[in-house]
Order: sequence, then structure tokens, then C-alpha cells
Amino acid sequence: MGWLNRNVAGMTLTSFCADVGYEMVGAVLPGFLSSIGVSAAALGWIEGAADGLSSFVKLAAGWLSDRVGRRKPIVALGYFLSGTALSVFAVAASWPLVLAGRLVAWFGKGIRGPLRDAMLAESTPPEARGRVFGMHRAGDTAGAVVGPLLGVWLLSRLPRPNPSAPFRTIFLVSLIPGLIAFASMVFLVVERPGQAARRRKLWTSVRELPRPYQRFLAGVGVFGAGDFAPTLLVLAAAQLLTPTLGVVRAGEIAALLYMLRNLVYAAVSYPAGALADRVSRTKVLAAGYALGALTAAAAAALFAWHVTAVGTIAAVFVLAGAYIGVEDALEGAIPAGMVAAEERGTAYGLMGAVNGVGDLVASALVGTLWSAVSPVVAFASAGSLMLAGALLVVRQPKG
Repeated sequence: MGWLNRNVAGMTLTSFCADVGYEMVGAVLPGFLSSIGVSAAALGWIEGAADGLSSFVKLAAGWLSDRVGRRKPIVALGYFLSGTALSVFAVAASWPLVLAGRLVAWFGKGIRGPLRDAMLAESTPPEARGRVFGMHRAGDTAGAVVGPLLGVWLLSRLPRPNPSAPFRTIFLVSLIPGLIAFASMVFLVVERPGQAARRRKLWTSVRELPRPYQRFLAGVGVFGAGDFAPTLLVLAAAQLLTPTLGVVRAGEIAALLYMLRNLVYAAVSYPAGALADRVSRTKVLAAGYALGALTAAAAAALFAWHVTAVGTIAAVFVLAGAYIGVEDALEGAIPAGMVAAEERGTAYGLMGAVNGVGDLVASALVGTLWSAVSPVVAFASAGSLMLAGALLVVRQPKG
């Protein structure tokens, strides 16, 4: 496997360790906030502010890396910030410090994501990009499985001199995988500095991206406007199961179903990328988008038919894991074939911003329609947008 070089292995290990760290924190954060008296509304604002900041710094970071011809220093800084900032929760007494730590960590995630993808593309022969991005996403998602499991295990084992004590210990432990991720990027990944791009303004660089890429990005954006957060699917499972199992048991099973979704996500990413290297990446991505539309339709059907069977609900989570595995592997692989090397930072940054806006729109759309009309209408509307995105992408060049 000539494509499995030092950089690919190093960045996969980096992403795995980074995900272990912040998913460990994410799994126990709601319980910690409850233990110190922070409301659900405050958590919502914290998450929204962090996601919004992360989305919009991606474009600026990508453009800056194209201008200077270097990506690794910015990526390494991003991993350091995202791997260490969440540890400040260990001394938090209320929500402001939690908000500050989350903002710094997600700023780090924002500046590193697009540039890491550009570096992956530049470390890979064109014919193997699907496999490389698929393997990277599989490693990343494996961390999203290990992290919550480790967090829950530590929570059950650590002493409890007071309600918040075990949570604070876990936040400090998260420094270990976070710093390993930073060290992996610094010492395992080698960047060959590229030629700096012409000194163009940010919006000039965006406008001058190739037309085929802009058309592809339109399909990504339409799909993203329906690609709701997985927490809404978890909430759906909890609500459907509560009448028969009770609130606590339903919540436990919903969390396990989320773990199932992540396992499928990790398992599908590499095969999807390998398949796309042999056929058409845009067509495989369109198929993944169509699978996303089917997932949304299935979620609507669960509510329409008042399904309470755990196995049937689990099947929807399997679909959700499958489509996100295809989506993440191929959305990362395709831009490199459409955009020149000196423009890739801007291209990946723009995709990150489009996806970030899509995340906000989709979750707001589904949440609002769910509350104002019904969950059936909410998920059906999301599925319609996802299907429209699939139809736009399938007409694009191979990528």
C-alpha cells in the first residue's frame, strides 16, 4: 500500500487521539454542568457559539495557509488548542469558564480541519485519495467511539468526594490524548512547504475557485441544509422509547444507539473511499447523500407509525452511520481533484464554512418544525433537502 505513508498514518493517529480526548469530555459534560447547576439553555448557547466560531474560522485559516504556503504550523496549533483547552473545565465553577474553554477548543478545531484535509490530499497520489480519506475518517471515528466509552468507564470508577469531582478528574485526563495528538502532528507529519499563492483578498480567492468546484459546493450546501445533528436522532429515539421503558432506560438505550451509529460510521468510511477510487467519487457521494435522505424519511416514519421496537430504531441509526461514513470520506477526497494545490486551503476552508452554516440551518429547521408542527414534518423536510443535494452532486464531474 504505497499510499499508506508516514503523513497519512501520522494524521490518522493524530485525529484518533484528538477525538478520544474531546469525545471523552463531551460524553460527561452534560452531567458535569448539571452537577454545578448550569441549565440546558446555557449548554445550548455554549454549543451554538462554539460551532459557529469553528465554522467561520475555517475559511480564513484555509485562505491564510494558501497565502503563506505553509499549513503544518497552523494545524499543530489547532491540535494544541483543541487538545488542551477543555481541561480548564476542571476548575470551572459556573458556565463562563466552560464557554471560554469550548470557544478556544473549537477555534482550534476550526483552524486545523481544512488545512489537515489539504495536507492529506497533498500527501496522497490522486488515484488513492478516496482510500486515504476513508481510512482517516475511520480512525477519527474510532476515537469518537473510544472516547465516550473511556469517559463513562472512568465516571463509574473514580471516587466521588463531591458530585463534580469525578468529572473534573476526567477533564484533566483528557489532556493525555490531547497532547499525544499534538505531538503526533509535530513529530510524525512532514510538510513540504509549497509555493505561496498570489496575494489576493479572501473574497477574491473564493470567487476565483473553479466553476465546477463551486457547482459541487452548491450541492454540498443544499444537502447540508437538511443534514441535521445526530443529537436530534438520539432525542427521537429517547422520546419514542420513553413511554414503554421510562426516561432513564430510554436515555441509556438512545446513548448506546448513538455508539452504534459511530461504529457503523467508522466501518463504512474506508470501504466507501476505496470504492470511490475505482468508480466515480461524486456518484458514490451522491449515493451516500441519498442514503441520508432515506435515513431522514425513516426517522419520520418512526414517529408516523409510533415505533417502539428497539431493533427497528437501531436500523435507522445504522443507516445514519452508513451515510455519514460515505459523506465524510468523499467530501474530503473530492476537492483535491477539482482545485489546484495552491488553492486547496481556501477550497477546504470554504467547504468547512458551507458545512458549518448547513449544520446550523439543518438543526434549526428540524428543531423548529419538530416543536411547531411535528417530528414527521421536520424529518421529512430534512430528507427532501438531502435528496435535492444528492441530485445536484450526481451531475458533477468525477472529482
